[in-house]
Formats: sequence, structure tokens, C-alpha cells
Amino acid sequence: MAAKTLSESEFPEGDLWVFGYGSLIWKPGFAFLEQKPARLIGEHRSLCIYSMVHRGTPEKPGLVLGLDRGGACQGVAFRVAATERKATVAYLREREQVTGVYREVMRSVWLQGDARQRVSALAYVADRSHDQYAGRLTMDEQLRLVRQGHGAYGPNDEYVIATVTALEAQGVRDAPLHRLAALLHGEGALHRHI
Repeated sequence: MAAKTLSESEFPEGDLWVFGYGSLIWKPGFAFLEQKPARLIGEHRSLCIYSMVHRGTPEKPGLVLGLDRGGACQGVAFRVAATERKATVAYLREREQVTGVYREVMRSVWLQGDARQRVSALAYVADRSHDQYAGRLTMDEQLRLVRQGHGAYGPNDEYVIATVTALEAQGVRDAPLHRLAALLHGEGALHRHI
């Protein structure tokens, strides 16, 4: 399936903002001038993508984050110098678009500190029509997939725990992700009513 990417004309002039909501928070992998806590409205962070490469295999898929419809997402906005934009976009496409499961989009994000400071940021949103879109999974299903997942970037449980740690460092609590991390750490029993 072809990756859905933006054309050069769809990018704003000047510096590029990139919105990170998962592993980009703790491992951006590109040079940036500044980073600020930011909020995106209209999509939420969700373990809704089957990982067949980075954190799993086709035989034993893992589970990674995507931005999915509805709600809001607290993350980090990175400002990339205009001179680094092309290289940064190329890097992000190689990293995020391996299987084309994300749609590359520009989204409005609000930078923390000034409710009126809104920027347009590059973001990677789950493509609901893609085979790797998992949708809403139960906590049992998430736990099973994350425990079994191991791909080119390592074990899936490390990805979840590193993301929760990075969110906590930003003062962000993502209840479903924190619950999963607690279960991976062995804290508390899994209740069937969740």
C-alpha cells in the first residue's frame, strides 16, 4: 500500500514544526531548534497500529501508537530549522512510513504557555483503511500483542514503557497507556471488566 505523504507545496514556508506523541518524544532522531509541550485537538494517542517491522513481525505483530480520530493528544512539538526541513521529512518518512500505515498530515497544535500560540505541525495519523490498523483493542489484546512483539527496534514492551516514562517527564498521564505499562511491570491483576 502506498504511503500517503504531503507534496512539497503543502508544507509551510520557513521552519517546520513536528508533533511527537509516542517514540518521537523520547527518540526524535533529527536535529531541532527547540521543543515545547503541545496539544493537538481532534485526534488522540492510541495503541491502534499492528507493528510488523519496528516492534513486531508479520508472524508475531506488536502494537504501536497512532493518532486516531476524536479527542485530544498532549505531546511535544519540535521546531526544525528551514534548512533541515527536507532532510528531516526524508528521515521521518523512512522511519514512520515503512509500511504506509500512517497518513502524513499538517495539523494545528497549541504550544503550552500561551493558549493563543498555534502552529501548523507535521504529524503522522493512523490510516484506518490500512491492514495494520488495529482499531480499539481490549486491554487483554493489547497486553498479549505487546508481550509477544519484538522487531527491528527491539521488544515492544520497552517501547510502551519508554513512552510512558517520557510522558511522565512531560507531566502527562495517558490512563490507558499507563495501565498497560503497569501490567507489563506486573503491577496489579488484569481485571476482565476493563
